Amino acid sequence: MIGSLAALLLFQLAGEIIVRLTGAPLPGPVLGMILLFVALVVRGRTPAVFADTSRGLLNYLALLFVPAGVGIISYLGRVADEWLAITITLVASTALAVIVTAFTLRALTANRGD
Repeated sequence: MIGSLAALLLFQLAGEIIVRLTGAPLPGPVLGMILLFVALVVRGRTPAVFADTSRGLLNYLALLFVPAGVGIISYLGRVADEWLAITITLVASTALAVIVTAFTLRALTANRGD
């Protein structure tokens, strides 16, 4: 598990380095995730150790929301001032995610030929 965590961090580091060198308008961790995806596609399968590590990380995913919750509480006054914009953004982004997911599902199921 340590090796796979190190590999994940190396992909994140590679993404950070590439973004800093090129000035790409993309967060380094996102580019690292894209690099990891490409590497796994080229390999043709996901190593079992990555599957185990990802399951372990997903088990504790809720802990990643603690800093966001603390941030909201810390800036509650600002959130109260901007509640309308925050609400509109949350509703619009959720609707967009649902629409994109629906179109993606439709495209993937149409290609199956069932």
